[in-house]
Amino acid sequence: MAGMELAPFRPWGDFFPGFDSFSKPNVSDLSKWNNRVISNLLYYQTNYFAAAIVVILIVGCLNPLGMFLGGAVVALVFMGSVWAGENKAVIKNFKKRNPTLFVVGVLGISYFLLSLCGGVMVFLFGITFPMLLILIHASLRLRSMKNKLENKIEGVGLKKTPMGVILDLLDQQEDKFNKIQDFLESKLKD
Repeated sequence: MAGMELAPFRPWGDFFPGFDSFSKPNVSDLSKWNNRVISNLLYYQTNYFAAAIVVILIVGCLNPLGMFLGGAVVALVFMGSVWAGENKAVIKNFKKRNPTLFVVGVLGISYFLLSLCGGVMVFLFGITFPMLLILIHASLRLRSMKNKLENKIEGVGLKKTPMGVILDLLDQQEDKFNKIQDFLESKLKD
């Protein structure tokens, strides 16, 4: 936590400037799409956290006990998976080879545990829905020059932000995505 900076809140005009700053991602070029998502997650992270908090508060007002239970289960599964990913060789290797599948697994385990408690709707609307909104925005929002510069500064380690730490814990850095894409392209050619 030492040396961590909170990224500035981006103004509404920058976060959602109009439809001309949004574009469908090129799904045939996974590297560019992943780069766009990671860059936007880092650049707009404070806006994303604020939007997620608003949705969580709305769901929390409708079902406070379920939201508390859902948040606790997801937090515990996340912390347990990060711990296991750092301390257990098998999980660490799986996390390095399949970072996206690792995140899907964390969400799947959370969903399963919440379904046992009857908290599926809280999971879907209070936890998954904000993540889906963030992913959609990060996928569609084109990057600006300022966005690219800020991400390079964080990428070389000059500053550390909460989203950067979360992405590091989940092994979701740009170079990991590039390795995934190289692997997929090599398999498709074979």
